[in-house]
Amino acid sequence: MDLFYLSPGQVDLVRGRAVIDGDEFHHLVRVLRKREGESIPVTDGAGLSAELTIESIGKRSLEGAIRNCTIIPRPTTRVAVAISLLKAPQRFDFFLEKATELGIDRIIPMTTHRTVSTPSSDKIERKVERWRSIVHSAARQCRRHYLPEISEPVSFAGALRLEGYDIRLMPYESERGFTDFEPAGKSVLFLVGGEGGFTAKEVDDAVAAGFTPVSFGSTILRAETAGIFAVALVRSRMLMVEDPAGWL
Repeated sequence: MDLFYLSPGQVDLVRGRAVIDGDEFHHLVRVLRKREGESIPVTDGAGLSAELTIESIGKRSLEGAIRNCTIIPRPTTRVAVAISLLKAPQRFDFFLEKATELGIDRIIPMTTHRTVSTPSSDKIERKVERWRSIVHSAARQCRRHYLPEISEPVSFAGALRLEGYDIRLMPYESERGFTDFEPAGKSVLFLVGGEGGFTAKEVDDAVAAGFTPVSFGSTILRAETAGIFAVALVRSRMLMVEDPAGWL
């Protein structure tokens, strides 16, 4: 069964009560036809794991009692991808879905010198809302207790200034070597270019900012494939350690 998300600010652990509204309410009641008396696994997207028994269903929200509450420790290994916005929205959507399934912690949409599609300021809020909805649906399906963060678009220069990362890697098609890294217990940031890749100046600027160019193989990957591969690379490394508790 999918894991369902409680409405932010509408969880009262002291009283053992919670409310679900919005898209999650629609999915539960209109699509899955959940009824009063049924129990579902729930989370607040910030580590809570609990069971909710539906007690009342209104027109726009449901309310119920929560029990068996535990807090899942936040993963100590975290991976973020700053990825160029893409000309075809469905390709960016595909990246969001698969990266969420694989365990990404943060997604930073980015504009580079060769970015073809940049949303106007009046459309950014709706775009980000839509992206978060896609991430939310993917997280529900794969039962993630921590929702990935998705930022508003930043410039390439802004992405270079992102702080708090132990490992900074930049997949680059002209690079022929791969720098081995150990992600366990660390925060990893990948920079992924869009159509046409990064310019030589962008690569130089990234190196100056502490990023290491790496090869993802001799074939040219689409941006969404490179982004997905980056997250899968960290996940595969974590599956090989003796105690991968610091991952998902």
